[in-house]
Amino acid sequence: MKEKIKQFLQRFSFRTGVIVLAMCIPCYIISFAQFALDLSASLHTFLWTGFFGLAKTFQYGGLTIVGVEGWKRIKNYFSNKKE
Repeated sequence: MKEKIKQFLQRFSFRTGVIVLAMCIPCYIISFAQFALDLSASLHTFLWTGFFGLAKTFQYGGLTIVGVEGWKRIKNYFSNKKE
């Protein structure tokens, strides 16, 4: 089952992988920013679990789509931009 999911995700393009990786950023922000709101503890737990889980899913899914070579490409893009 794990291999089937991995093969399915690796069929997507590099650009799709980058978009999926970028989708984890708002989920991380929402998962922690919601603690600033005046909500019940159970709702905080529910929201944090949901959004943090989504963020991790997007992160690992995006990394699987992008792959090792794509990750090197992303790192090179940002390291060359600093220079």
